[in-house]
Amino acid sequence: MNRIEGRVKVTGLATYAAEYPVEDVTYAFPVQSQIAKGRVRHVDAQDALAMPGVLAVLSGEDPPPLASGADGELALFQSREVAYRGQIVAAVVADTYENARAAAAVVRVDYDSDDHDVSLRADHPGLYKPDHVNPAYPTDSEKGDIEAGLAEAATVVDVVYETPVLHNNPMEPHAALACWDDEGGLLVYDTAQGTTLSRDTLAQVFGLPKERVRVVSRHVGGGFGSKGTTRPQAVLAAMAARVVGRPVKIVLTRQQMFDVTGYRTPTIQRLRLGADAQGRLTALEHVAYEQTSTLEEFAEQTATPTRIMYATPALRTAHRLVRLDVATPSWMRAPGECPGMYALESAMDELAYALGMDPVELRVVNEPETEPDSGLPFSSRNLVGCLREGARRFGWEHRDPTPGVRRDGEWLIGTGVAASTYPARRRPSKARAVVEDDGDFLVQVAAADIGTGARTALTRIAAEALGVAPERVHVELGDSDLPEAPVAGGSMGTASWGSAIVRACEELKSDGKEGLADTTEEVRGDAAFSRHAFGAQFVEVRVSSVTGEVRVPRLLGVFAAGRIVDPKLARSQFIGGMTMGMGMGLMEETLTDEEFGGFLRRDLAQYHVPACADVPDVEAVWLDERDAELNPMASKGIGEIGIVGTAAAIGNAVYHATGHRVRELPITPDKILMPRF
Repeated sequence: MNRIEGRVKVTGLATYAAEYPVEDVTYAFPVQSQIAKGRVRHVDAQDALAMPGVLAVLSGEDPPPLASGADGELALFQSREVAYRGQIVAAVVADTYENARAAAAVVRVDYDSDDHDVSLRADHPGLYKPDHVNPAYPTDSEKGDIEAGLAEAATVVDVVYETPVLHNNPMEPHAALACWDDEGGLLVYDTAQGTTLSRDTLAQVFGLPKERVRVVSRHVGGGFGSKGTTRPQAVLAAMAARVVGRPVKIVLTRQQMFDVTGYRTPTIQRLRLGADAQGRLTALEHVAYEQTSTLEEFAEQTATPTRIMYATPALRTAHRLVRLDVATPSWMRAPGECPGMYALESAMDELAYALGMDPVELRVVNEPETEPDSGLPFSSRNLVGCLREGARRFGWEHRDPTPGVRRDGEWLIGTGVAASTYPARRRPSKARAVVEDDGDFLVQVAAADIGTGARTALTRIAAEALGVAPERVHVELGDSDLPEAPVAGGSMGTASWGSAIVRACEELKSDGKEGLADTTEEVRGDAAFSRHAFGAQFVEVRVSSVTGEVRVPRLLGVFAAGRIVDPKLARSQFIGGMTMGMGMGLMEETLTDEEFGGFLRRDLAQYHVPACADVPDVEAVWLDERDAELNPMASKGIGEIGIVGTAAAIGNAVYHATGHRVRELPITPDKILMPRF
């Protein structure tokens, strides 16, 4: 199917959070901290209040009240403590955006500054073991004797990989438009990946019953996780609207988004792998070191994919966290799996070379019968099928395994492979299906379409469940007043919302007038199997021996992700994920300013992402997999698995091309040329 909302998007008729027509609207602009740690001594708003159109200046001098449920990044102005450079410490509300921004520039904030620490190190004295890692995984896991397994191994690899701070950078900036009614009810048009969760959070922050809060997000221009939880702009808009008694709109600048909308934590990952002469693992250890803020804890689940990938008698994974004077990290496409599989799949490639073994065959030899960590049976797996099909399509059999030998003039040519995985989750969801007066069908669910084509996929699911043409089904989403739904994240949206829609449509067919569904009880039975999507990425790179430039002429992904609901939408998601993985491998990096705190490279002129010219041939295919254990559609989520293995495959290909292993992302020309000097 073509995207249902495609026409309104390309004609500019789709309404995003900052575009709703609201009368008497005003504008807020935040003032950000210029220190990384300390306290706000005084906010002088006198000059700002004297400027044209200014209605109010919000700060800790007279903090607008919030409920006790407000904490962390959302407790705006409730404390004078500064936790990181860029934290919102004041805000100006004015009649126009320009007036608000101009006035914010003259607000004077005096600080008492403290020494700060913004550097992640594997030997940091502040490292600790968190209670759990995102979303609720055990922090550590261990089976067998790691040291004994390494001692008996014919070959051992002991390596450390590093990934930098990465930022989500959706096309639509984070924005909110808040309005209070005469009865104290709150309406917020927000850039939210989940209106139900956003409603619940705002209700908690402002001490309101849920039924007094409504969040609307009809169209969302990307998120990649950064809009998965409520961000400060939504709280600030609602707070300011209550202060000035008028609707307030706020749109964060790209630079502000780098500071206050989350990011992927940097990681330092040590892996130790032992294998016998046939390549079978005897031990596998994966320890990840990460950062969080002093405001709240976020522990990314970086080492958890290692728990389900390869058969080994000894397996240990661990996460260690340190609180630094930085903003709080958060979800970014495939949190955990993305950086974790980069390290694991790079280490597997190193092991293959150390053994003198083909990297595809090493993975096949270590294919487990059940999940290595839990022992649960896989609902379906098919990783070997992805590796075999990818190798066939890519022409892997013609590959010379020797690094650094293929050349075309100045260009060194190499190929690499890596495996991918991502959990096949679903969460409780509700849905409603009714027959309209004209005989068409209306399906309602508080889902979010963040650019993935959710409207289209859900329309197709409903049409199949009802046995009617898709043109007769109208899906309404993006409003917290609709039946409750989980966020568009964790590759669980279609599985969760679609399950509820199928059940609602089944009930409608039985009732004849209305179908209501709640899949809470159904989802509780999902723990009997290990449920994951799998895939394999194959990459060809060309590396300039003169400049160190890396080009990617070919990128192929093969996936086993259950039944594909819509091929056109699926290909778009897979290719988007792989393109983003290419950016992670070669370009993307946010530098931390160790002297002053905060982030450097705070816009898209400096934070580079792939453009069309960077990906001349990227292709995604999938195996025909029907997994009846998953959900009524037999589908698995596909929004994130495309990114997971790509950076590792690129790094492995760069090694094959050059004979030089880069273990710190991104792989930039200076790191390619470094061994010469």
